[in-house]
Amino acid sequence: MELNSIKDAFDRVTKKQKLSTSKSQETIQQITQEINHAISQIQSTNPSTKSILNELQSKLKQISPLTQLESTQKDLNIAFSKYTKLLEKQFNPDISKSYRHVDFDLHTVNQIIAAHLYREGLFEIGDCFITESNEKTLTDRKTHFLEMYKILDSMKTRDLVPALCWATNNHETLLKNGSDIELKLHRLQFMEILQSGRRDAALKYARSHFAPFAERHLPEIQKLMACLLWVGKLESSPYSEFLSPSHWAKLGDELALQYCNLIGESHHCPLSATVAAGVQGLPTLLKLMNVMTGKKQEWQTMKQLPVPVDLDQEFQFHSIFVCPVSRDQAGEDNPPMLMSCGHVLCRQSITKLSKNNSTRPFKCPYCPTEVEVGQCRQLYF
Repeated sequence: MELNSIKDAFDRVTKKQKLSTSKSQETIQQITQEINHAISQIQSTNPSTKSILNELQSKLKQISPLTQLESTQKDLNIAFSKYTKLLEKQFNPDISKSYRHVDFDLHTVNQIIAAHLYREGLFEIGDCFITESNEKTLTDRKTHFLEMYKILDSMKTRDLVPALCWATNNHETLLKNGSDIELKLHRLQFMEILQSGRRDAALKYARSHFAPFAERHLPEIQKLMACLLWVGKLESSPYSEFLSPSHWAKLGDELALQYCNLIGESHHCPLSATVAAGVQGLPTLLKLMNVMTGKKQEWQTMKQLPVPVDLDQEFQFHSIFVCPVSRDQAGEDNPPMLMSCGHVLCRQSITKLSKNNSTRPFKCPYCPTEVEVGQCRQLYF
């Protein structure tokens, strides 16, 4: 959705509004001054009141307040009218016309919603939803996310014991995934002990927990051991960066990511990602429906969109290939094939172009090269 044009129109309205307000205040101030001056003349001297009022009337005509105010107010009304029309055009209030009748599995939808509530930490609401929708409790997912949020809540109070227990229990898996979160947790615990002034306890903790990571993270461990020399004055040491509160927030996010990886869940909520992608693709669908006005039945039965729906990189989770000839997405039954000229088509398109004859040459749709089916090679993304 183009928001730049809306922002520019809004800026024009606010500019006109400020100008109108400023002009109105200036005019009112001039009128007030002239009236006060006339009143003071009447009170201080005793000339003809009529002459003073005539003079006041003449000055007010020179100021011409109505003319000045009408001009600026008219400009404001024009700008505001254009802005409202632009809003109506951009923010189509009726999005139902982009809806297609799809047979949803209500059970699956309910399970997705319940899982979303649990992964967001809304356990009571999730339980209530499960009860009211007569669904089976998602025991495994609820248990997993309960544990995750207990660990994260403990970290918010600077209690690392639950997080360290989880990391220790999953030590091998975390190493296979290339994660060093266990060392980062031990580093935070080490610095907490050191900040309390317990040098001997910190040294004992380091000897007990840093050794397994020495081979891959020796430089960092050396810096941590050097912190022992700065007990009581760590803030002014060369290693004060270890004290940054941002480490706690970053490590909380990383722990949530690794936890989801270990239980086979996406770190980003699938339901949230689906809704966000739908919002981004909605303008394209609305434009398509405006073009297809009067063809509602065709829209409902359409198997493939006639226009691409471009989504940001964050919504592209897998490499895909769409055949430029058939517009079909490649799959196991119809894989992408690299031709001798370097162009790529899906297997079914190549079969049609060669008329199902593996020895019959056919012309590439994108260059003059003659290609044989036997020369084509399957591509793997």
